[in-house]
Amino acid sequence: MARADRQGSRGDQSRSAPGRDRDRFGRFTEVVARGMGTPWFLLGLTLFVLLWMSWNTFAPASLQFDRADYGFIALTLVLSLQASYAAPLILLAQNRQDDRDRVQIEQDRQRAERNLADTEYLAREVVALRLAMSDMASKEFIRSELRALLDELDARDDAGEGENATA
Repeated sequence: MARADRQGSRGDQSRSAPGRDRDRFGRFTEVVARGMGTPWFLLGLTLFVLLWMSWNTFAPASLQFDRADYGFIALTLVLSLQASYAAPLILLAQNRQDDRDRVQIEQDRQRAERNLADTEYLAREVVALRLAMSDMASKEFIRSELRALLDELDARDDAGEGENATA
């Protein structure tokens, strides 16, 4: 127990679970991917490039930091760096979405199986109720049986009165 306490209090151990850090990074990649997929990002990037090119073309030579004479080398480097980070972040975000889709598909499949089982059960119950209803006496059958019994009782009463009259 003392060993566990010592390990839990060590300062070099991460306090958050590794899965949480990975999830946080995954959420970050999704935010980046969503941001890069907007018209506002493209508009901003276009304005940035235009501003960069304008500054380094029309500003005094002493203030230019990426000369147009050499093909805007620094701008090319910045855009290449941005693209080299953007592509893997977008792929990571897509992988997370694929994982979520896979889980959703599995849940949908399980729900469909439960719905099918429930539907089959209810269909069997309806069939059982129909069979039970066909065995049940109808109102007309009960009326005819009661009439027959009443006629039989009337016949006995008539026969009983006839015997009492002769005796």
